[in-house]
Amino acid sequence: SSLCLFLGVCGGEFSILRSPQSVAFRDGSWPIPGERIPDVAALTMGFSVEEDLPWPGLGVGDLFHRPQATVLVTVKGVDKLPVKGFSYPIENAVPFSLDSVANAIHNLFSEETPVVLQLAPSEERVYMVGKANAVFEDLSVTLRQLRSRLFQDSSILSSLPLNSLSRNNEVDLLFLSELQVLHDIASLLSRHKHLAKDHSPDLYSLELSGLEEVGKRYGEDSQQFKDASQILVDSLQKFADEMFNLYGGNAVVEVVAVKEFNSPLSRKTRSILQASQSKNENPYNLAYPYNYDYSVIFNIVLWMMIGLALAVIVISYNLWNMDPGYDSIIYRMTNQKIRMD
Repeated sequence: SSLCLFLGVCGGEFSILRSPQSVAFRDGSWPIPGERIPDVAALTMGFSVEEDLPWPGLGVGDLFHRPQATVLVTVKGVDKLPVKGFSYPIENAVPFSLDSVANAIHNLFSEETPVVLQLAPSEERVYMVGKANAVFEDLSVTLRQLRSRLFQDSSILSSLPLNSLSRNNEVDLLFLSELQVLHDIASLLSRHKHLAKDHSPDLYSLELSGLEEVGKRYGEDSQQFKDASQILVDSLQKFADEMFNLYGGNAVVEVVAVKEFNSPLSRKTRSILQASQSKNENPYNLAYPYNYDYSVIFNIVLWMMIGLALAVIVISYNLWNMDPGYDSIIYRMTNQKIRMD
């Protein structure tokens, strides 16, 4: 089965909504560096990280029952959300991504059925790997799809108390469409429950900026912003409970709420034009950066070669000094005297 982690960081606060007993989060106000949030997600799922994380908020937990899925929701435009669960302040709220966790899942479980879904509805940015392509093929991801999805009979508009929010305002509809995505993800996954019960880990990373747009449009002291904040908290808690239950309680759910990031997120890209310049990128003939797996690989290769060399020596010695008298009857039957008899 898989584990879902729902993390909340509220403009300097990181909150854990749901987590299984195998993951040991401690109650306290220890600050967590913003750039290490992906490492927290990796460690809870049992993956290794390049640098140790000396953060008291996360204990060792049960090493033999690791969470297999993480749900991380990033909420922009608010310093803090009154969510239930453990909360920790954030140091240096810089942009982050779970690409490293997604790559680890893809590399280690490519032969199985992991679900990897990374989605930012307002930016129309979506990344799906593995079974997510089949499970969430009907998920609305573009703004036009989200707009039409909201006005269907089965949308959240029919059951959600809008209060001061309006279904005729584009900003309000953007905010509500993100809540619709949360509802649809849990709904689509409930139709494919077998994927939540397999042995491959799953990852869900969602970025919501609708509340930030509501604050810019009406002001953070407006009734619309207060209503939207309450609706968002209720929706997140419901989403966390649904995902937690779909994974049989073996899920960690995280929410990151941040007022604004200290710097824009820059993803490493490379253009075709850089290919001709790559030869001059290392004019000083510097060595490659140290790989933390080097010592492990070196020891594996070294002792394997020593073991094979010793095995060859021992086998060769025994073959050289073998007594033919103890050999099989095939060789003894070549004796001339036995054949004549």
